[in-house]
Amino acid sequence: MCTVVIEVDALRQAQGPGARLLAVRDEDPLREWDALGEWWPEHPGVMGIRDRRAGGAWLAVDPGSRRLAVLLNRADVLDLPDDLAVSRGTLALASVAGVSPSGSERMHGFNLLEVSPAGARVLSWDGTALRETPVPAGVHMIAHSDLDDPETARIARWLPEFRAHPTHEEDWPESWIRLLATTAELDPADDRAIIRDNRPHGYPTQSLLYCTASVGPDGVEARDHGLPSPAHWG
Repeated sequence: MCTVVIEVDALRQAQGPGARLLAVRDEDPLREWDALGEWWPEHPGVMGIRDRRAGGAWLAVDPGSRRLAVLLNRADVLDLPDDLAVSRGTLALASVAGVSPSGSERMHGFNLLEVSPAGARVLSWDGTALRETPVPAGVHMIAHSDLDDPETARIARWLPEFRAHPTHEEDWPESWIRLLATTAELDPADDRAIIRDNRPHGYPTQSLLYCTASVGPDGVEARDHGLPSPAHWG
């Protein structure tokens, strides 16, 4: 169950709002992936974290269009075997190409965070309906449920802390990375943890990497950081 922290800066509306984010990826460690790079010849200039099995992206950025998208799993209402489900890996790539998803009855639930010159929003699919949630100015978090969901333990625990460390501080992203390191002092099986081991909760996934990214009128910058071992900070 991935986690994203995002701050939307609405002060530069004339040029388009800016955003900075920290995204933590949870995945099965046995599912191979590639670090941030230009992996898709059909999408020239697009960079992302590639899933080798399906060929799609967890996070994708297009510096040319100043777009970024991150895919998070979401609880859904479908009883759909994985081998019959449509892959969600194309969603982030399509999004940075300007094509947002409409959902599919054969697709498991997702939250797709989109950042573009028009602003930031979350598109949520639960298996039957697609909802749009604009991300307003300020610091917000999203995981497997709704934006800033107070019932999600890690959001309830850490959102106030991230809001106390806004990204306009001179040492961003280091300020948020240091805070992420603090969150990792929790046991990774603790439901409040951001660096997570989801196996005790019934999922094979563990935190594998995190990315920091900024999107604004001056362009896009993204960096990825692999964890030394699954669900462990160091």
